[in-house]
Parts: sequence; C-alpha cells; structure tokens
Amino acid sequence: MWKTREDLNQLMHSIQDDLRRQVTELRSRNPSFVPKLAIVQVGDREDSNVYIRMKLKAAEGIGMRAEHVRLSRDITELELLSEITKLNESPAVHGIIVQMPLDSEHSIDSHKITDAVSADKDVDGLNTINEGRTAVGDLSGFIPCTPAGCVELIKTTGVPIVGKTAVVVGRSRIVGTPVSELLKWENATVTTCHSKTKNLSDITKTADILVVAIGRPELVRGSWIKPGAVVIDCGINPISDPTKKSGQRLVGDVAYAEAVEVASHVTPVPGGVGPMTVAMLMKNTVLAARRQLERLSAQTWPLRPLRLSPVSPPPSDIVIARSQSPKDISELAQEIGLYPKEVSQYGRTKAKISLSVLDRLKDQRSGKYIVVAGITPTPLGEGKSTTLLGLVQALCAHRGRNAFACMRQPSQGPTFGVKGGAAGGGYSQVIPMEEFNLHLTGDIHAVTAANNLLAAQMDARIFHELTQKDGPLYDRLVPKIKGTRKFSPIQLRRLKKLGIDKTDPDSLTAEERSRFARLDIDPNRVMWNRVVDLNDRYLRKITIGQSPTEKGFTRETSFDISVASEIMAILALGNDVEDIKIRLASMVVAYDKKGNPVTADDLGVTGALLVLLKDAFEPTLMQSLEGTPVLVHTGPFANIAHGCSSILADKIAMKLARENGYVATEAGFGSDIGMEKFFDIKCRASGDKPHCAVIVATVRALKMHGGGPAVTAGAPLHDVYVQENLELLSKGLCNLGKHISNGNKFRVPVVIAINKHGNDTEAEHNLIKSFALQNGAFRAVICDHWAKGGAGAIDLADAVIDACDAKSNFQFLYPLNLPIRDKIKRIATEMYGAGEIEYTDEVQKKIDVFTELGYDKLPICMAKTSNSLTGDPAIKGAPVGFTLKINNIFVSVGAGFVVPMVGEISKMPGLPTRPSIYDIDLNTQTGEIDGLF
Repeated sequence: MWKTREDLNQLMHSIQDDLRRQVTELRSRNPSFVPKLAIVQVGDREDSNVYIRMKLKAAEGIGMRAEHVRLSRDITELELLSEITKLNESPAVHGIIVQMPLDSEHSIDSHKITDAVSADKDVDGLNTINEGRTAVGDLSGFIPCTPAGCVELIKTTGVPIVGKTAVVVGRSRIVGTPVSELLKWENATVTTCHSKTKNLSDITKTADILVVAIGRPELVRGSWIKPGAVVIDCGINPISDPTKKSGQRLVGDVAYAEAVEVASHVTPVPGGVGPMTVAMLMKNTVLAARRQLERLSAQTWPLRPLRLSPVSPPPSDIVIARSQSPKDISELAQEIGLYPKEVSQYGRTKAKISLSVLDRLKDQRSGKYIVVAGITPTPLGEGKSTTLLGLVQALCAHRGRNAFACMRQPSQGPTFGVKGGAAGGGYSQVIPMEEFNLHLTGDIHAVTAANNLLAAQMDARIFHELTQKDGPLYDRLVPKIKGTRKFSPIQLRRLKKLGIDKTDPDSLTAEERSRFARLDIDPNRVMWNRVVDLNDRYLRKITIGQSPTEKGFTRETSFDISVASEIMAILALGNDVEDIKIRLASMVVAYDKKGNPVTADDLGVTGALLVLLKDAFEPTLMQSLEGTPVLVHTGPFANIAHGCSSILADKIAMKLARENGYVATEAGFGSDIGMEKFFDIKCRASGDKPHCAVIVATVRALKMHGGGPAVTAGAPLHDVYVQENLELLSKGLCNLGKHISNGNKFRVPVVIAINKHGNDTEAEHNLIKSFALQNGAFRAVICDHWAKGGAGAIDLADAVIDACDAKSNFQFLYPLNLPIRDKIKRIATEMYGAGEIEYTDEVQKKIDVFTELGYDKLPICMAKTSNSLTGDPAIKGAPVGFTLKINNIFVSVGAGFVVPMVGEISKMPGLPTRPSIYDIDLNTQTGEIDGLF
C-alpha cells in the first residue's frame, strides 16, 4: 500500500525487481533470448526525448533491450508504415511503441500508425484490436499502459474496487475511455465525464475512486473530492512559475495541495502515474516476449489439420488433390512457428522459407530424423513418396506430433515422360500437386540457367584464348575503366592460386600475364555439359561451334537433364550459403592441356552463379492433403548423384519440429543406392544423425523379385500379381532381407512399411511381417495410407515413434581415409552382395590421378542401375558373389564425391513411344490442368 511519494518509489522498485526476475527466468530458459522493445520516434521534440530516455533507462534496469528508432521529420506516412512493418516482421523485436505526437512535416494519420503496429507487439495497447478487446472485457491482449497503471495504483492502495463508485474525468482513447472500461470490468460502477459534462464538481464528489485525465491544470479542486476517496491524477501540464529556473513547473489536473487534505490517496505530479505507465510498458513487453518464447518452446504446434473424406475406391490423384481446399500458406507458416519476415509467398499455396530461421533457432534442439527408402524398385512401384507423406500425416494430424516431410522437387522430365509426378498418391499427397510437379518456385530453372552460364563462359573462354594473343587477351580481361584498371575479387583469388602476390594489374610480368590470362583448357577433356529439364534423347550427343562466327572451333558434347547437374547436388549438400559458394567455386569443369583441373572459380563465374541461385538457396513450404507441413528443396539425380532433398531443408525442418518432433525425408530408390548415399554422403556432410530408417515394400514387387513375369506399361497385370501366391512371394523375400541387413549395418532401427494394395491377402502380409522380424527389422506394419491418408499409417507412425525412442548407434559404412578402391569394395560387397570388383584400365588410371589430386578423401557416390542389386537391371532378387564392373569414374569436386559408373547410366533420359504428354492439357475455361498423375 502507498500513501506518500516514498511509498510510490518503493512500489516502482518492487515492480522493477519482479520484472527483472522475470527477464532472468526467460533468459535461463533460452540464453540467447532477450526481450526487446522498439521505440519509434518521428522528429526530435525534447518532451518526447525526455519520455523516451525514461523508457530506455527502465528497460536497461530490468535487463531488457530497447532500441530507439529515430526517424527524420521529413518522413512520409507511407515510409513510416514501412518502418513499422519491418519491426512487426522482426523476430528479435517483441514490443513496439510509437512515441506521440508525431513531429512530422507531412500530414500523418496517427490512428493509422498505431493500428499498423501488430496487435501481438502493441505493448502500448493502442491498436484497435487491443482497444476492442479491453472494451468487451477480453483482457488477454495488451491493456493501454496508462489505464493499466491507474488500475494498478488503485489496487495497491488496499481499497477494494468491487462495488465502488468510480468517476473518470476525460474520455480520450488513450486514457479516459480505456480506464473507464477497466474499472467497469473490475466491478466498479463507473461514470465517465468530459468537457461537456454539466455540474462536474457535483459528480466528482460522489466518487470513491476518481481518475482525472482532462488535460487542464489543477481543474479538480479539493472541494470537488469526496473525503477518503482515492484520486489518480493522469494530467501533466506546464504552468508559469517565476521561482523556477525554467520559468515554469509541472502540475496535474488535480490541485494536489488541496486534494491531499481530503483524499485518502492522491498521486503526485510528476512521480505518480508517469513512472507507473513506464512500468506497465515494461510489463507488457516482458509479457509479449514470454508469449513468443512459449510459442517457440511449446512441445506441439497449434496446427489445425485438414479433414479428409476418403472415397472408396479412391479416384485419380488429381481428383483427390482438387477435392481438398488447402490452407493459406501464411496460416500454415504461422502454425509451425515461422515469422512473416521469414516467409516469401508465391501465391497462396507455396512459399520460400528464409535461411535466417537457422540463425534464429540455433539454440533450439533438433527433432528426430527419419529416412524413407525402399526395396529394389520394380515397374510396379513401391509408393515411397506416398508412404513418406502418409507417415507424416499420421504423425502430425493423428498423433499430434510436430512432423515434417522433406521432399525433392520433381524434374519435368519424368512428369512429361512415363513415371509422372512425384507428389505421392491417393490420400497421401502434396497439394496443389500441379504446382508441385511443374515449375514450383523455379529452383530447377535457376539451376539450369547457372549450369548453362558456366558452360557458355567456358566455351567462350576457349574461343577467346584460341583467337587472341597474350597481350590483348590480358587487356580485355583486366580493362581500363575511366583510366584505371584493377582486378575483381575473383581475379585476385586466381592470382593467389597461381602464387602471384600482386594486386596492381600493370605490375605483372609478361609471363605472369600469360599464366593469368590462359586457362589453356583441353577441349577433349571438358567435363561440363549443358542441361535442360526435359527428356530429350537427341541431345545425348551434339556438336557445338558450327556457326561461321566460331571460326571452325567445334567440339562434341552433350546435354544432361537439369537434375543431373553438379550444381543441383551442391545445393542439396550445402550447409549454408558460404559453403555453397565454396563448393561452386571448386567445381572442376575441365582439365588443361597439362592435366591440371580447371574450376568454376578459374573461369570467374562463381559470383554470377550465386546470384542466379540466390532464391534457390531457400526451401519451399507446401502442405499435405491433411494440412501438415512439407518442405520441398532440390532434386539431385538418385543414380548419378546422391538422390536426396537438401540438408538446409532438413535442418530448418528439424529446428521447427523441435526436440520431440519428427522430420522424415526421402532417399531415392532402394537402400543400396539412396539410403546408403543418404547415410554416407548427406549425413556426413550435414553432421546430422538419423534415428530410424523406413523401408517400403509391396507384395507385388516382392513377387517380381521372386521370379514373377515382367510387367509392360499399359498391359494388364499377370494373375500372380493379383492373386495370392505365397510361394512366389517367399522367393522374393530375399530382396527385402538384403535391404533390412543394409539398414542394420548403419546401426539404426529399421521399420518395414508394407504398402497395401487391394489384391493383397492377409496371409501374404503376415508372411512378410514374420520374415522381416526374423531378419532384423525393428517392426513391420501394414499401411493403407493410399486409401485412407494418415489414418491408414497410424501403426507406421507408432512404430517410427518407438524406433526413434530406441537406442541408435549410427555409424558410417566406411571411413573417408580408406583408398578409393577399398571404399568401392566396401559398398559393393556390403550393400550389393558383390564378390569381386572389376575395373577397366582407364578407370584404374583415373583412380590413380584422383588419388594424386587428393580426391581419394571424398566419399563414394556409386552410379548404377536402381532396378537390381547388381549392375544388370534384369537380375532381380538378392544375388551374391557376382562381379561388379566399373567401366568409368569421374569426380564431382564441388559436390564432394567420387562417382564410379557401373554399366551405362544415361544422364539424359529419352521420351518413350507414348509419353504422358498425350494426356496433359489445360482446360481453357477453368484454367485447370488435366492429365497429371
């Protein structure tokens, strides 16, 4: 309780101590978390400066950060609104106040400005949303500071408010009106007076509680006050006082000397309501910070799943996808803990996610990490993407766990070829599936442009070196601009690489200029091809340079499909933008005539590549049919490269999912290819350790591995695939056993997901489950997510939860210090079941060269058919002791792996006789796409 100014000072100290304890408690929960207040000031009014200094000092006193955002008097309303938007979107700012009045040369609507402050950061309580909440008795928002301070002062007198007669003199939206509402919700009987009120002194005399905020010096006299009343004076007015050095002094709206003779409690001016208002501002800011921290540290997201209404039998994938209305992507982003500044929307259903999320959540513990792979693929398909999505829908929408699916962006080659899209299927899909399967946010196009810019620069450099002498070539590479010439940063890096310790272009000797200017690329040892994101067999071998302008300097080359570009693999394996830059710079694109590698940095193109790829660094947020989050990023070829989505997407997902959440990501093809590369290449690059591996199998595919007849696209399935055949199934179980064994070699729990099809029988399912458990699987479950969505994968979700809780001692298959041949042998024998490795003479020579260049310390990325554990796609099952033939080998230095080639692996697919093109069309009336699957 307070009576005197000294009592009020003690009250303020008590409030300050409590707030300081709260800030300390918040920081103990997250050491990098500091509550922050932003104070926006337009102009430089001295009275405003006085108030701001008080607020800055108060924030410092409780251990909180406060930023004084000074804006010039010539700022316009639009510019001020833009500055407020930046603060609204900053995760580091928890509270925002705009100091009034706005000292601007331009007309600015102050109400529009206070309404522009986010209601969640409006610690002044002046946003219409917060004002409205107060008016209807919803005190969950932020209460305006001065009214809140008034009520706090009344409560601390010890005088109960309930049932008392309260009179408020003044009806401003900042003080009078909200304090009237607050007193009403404290169960006082409230009368609001104003400048037009008649017989004002008669009304004030009835007040047990009198709050004055009228803005007129000493209006309320002692005779207006009921004896024993509590008087809260909100006014602060300068009046003339010749005894003061300044010539004036501050007084309130109440004649204090008279009031103290009558009232039981009177707040002094200054030193009463003013300091309490500042204290309430600090209290609101700490509350805002606490709410943010609690949102960040909550075990589960406030995610609202979308309801499915499955139809039996399920219609086509595109019909199912269009039957669901997706959430606005900004809503999903907010649910999973993203801030507006971290989300760049591409329409309503997809958005890029800023890498700054990783900085903000650097102290957040990561969620559980799950890889989904399959048995050896067959033309029947195993439904790996569908299972991935069904699992995450079950975890998130049905088990209430934070869960992400991380997927590769599909290439347009398969989409318009035979395979079709990669959005999953049935009731376990990414939506909108048309956007997912086509251009998405343009990342593959950015990779295509970057790849082809590098190819163009390389061929142009070869041409210019062939057609120019050293002097003119050097002068053109380092031209004089306005009489001065200097090396660009990337040229200085080349000088350093050459051992030339000079920075003045004119100081190089003739020999140094020649070394600098001539890359001397051997046209017969160019390793870099152009790319296009389509299947085009006629680009597998081409001749370039046939125009007369190229003066007869032709060479044979080829196109690859865009997702086979090393740049795509680099995007997928980079840990941050700087790592990606270093990898891009070190890409070996050719060898010079002395056998030395020529890199992208030597060609001066690293910075330009980064610029083209700038937006492609960020993963794309989409959603499943049940409204659960999906991150889509990169799409490296699974048989040439490592076939996994990006490290950056996985890391962002694991941070957002939080410690008890789950992130499931897909590895291309079977465990022998995609999963092995996921473990030995991706996890080695990221440093992240997986908790569980899911291997997807189907009855039909296992029958094919048991010797079932070949499947022809478009032809009816043979009876063995649609009728129970336990004998044929049992013969194919060896393939499943091999994949379980492969997973166990990395010492992670292996869960078998048996993807159910309509013609399967219970006996067939039981046979697979029994075999899997007897051969080392952690658990084997039946999944019906294609037909039922997440509800059909609940058993799988439960098995994955249990597997992630089990002990995992993840280990790599091989150490990096093993020689190249030994690493190849380890993969071939352990993962494939090979007995011997056979190399051509040319491959032997290349391995020796790679070893001399230090590439032997890189991991191995085997390029072989995905359709068999051997190098022959026709061989099914799980043969052992066969000879694996390595007929070529190359190195992707930027991506960071050596690629042995087993057989002929094309990097440019071709279109079949009847591609999907025939079925794809645009409805010109509705704008909808037909024929995608």
